[in-house]
Amino acid sequence: MKRTPPKPLTWEIENSYFEQGYTLICGCDEAGRGPLAGPVVAAACVLPAGLMIEGLNDSKKLSEKKRDALFELIKRDAVAYAIAEASPEEIDEINILNASMLAMKRAIEALQVKPEMALIDGNTVRGFDIPAYPIIGGDAKSPSIAAASILAKVTRDRYCLEMDRLYPEYGFAGHKGYPTKLHMDLVRELGPCPLHRKSFLKFLEGDAK
Repeated sequence: MKRTPPKPLTWEIENSYFEQGYTLICGCDEAGRGPLAGPVVAAACVLPAGLMIEGLNDSKKLSEKKRDALFELIKRDAVAYAIAEASPEEIDEINILNASMLAMKRAIEALQVKPEMALIDGNTVRGFDIPAYPIIGGDAKSPSIAAASILAKVTRDRYCLEMDRLYPEYGFAGHKGYPTKLHMDLVRELGPCPLHRKSFLKFLEGDAK
């Protein structure tokens, strides 16, 4: 079955904010909210206004090979980009939504240029030091957010390969930490490893009843 090519993105969203007087806008997105293990990874990206990168779109709509190629193009062409994370321990302490916001805030703060505002993928913004606007489905609408989504996704997928080398018995290279039946069965059999998010393992409590 052939993959349907995603529709090309436009700069309509960014341009609407440029018209309001903003001149330096970053897109921000995260990867890894759903997995049972590992950090949530966020990226912030400032693209040159109007830059069209062929194939740029929501990272979930692209093949791994295409994401890897775009990852290099984005790093090459971006005005600035930064990648940050929140740890499994932080996720357990403040919950995954707040940890995602924290990781995105860290990514924005790590940019080598200071953006005037941020476009955030999703429906929630909180805790940012600059104006931040949520865009539902933004990774399929905004080039800035799409670029950030690819940076975050590729970085986290590569981190999963590191997790796999550390704990090969859990199969992180295959399921990327997501709650597949295999992953959950392995956690039941082996118990969690230090990279697992304790607050995401409620299914173990159900097994104990």
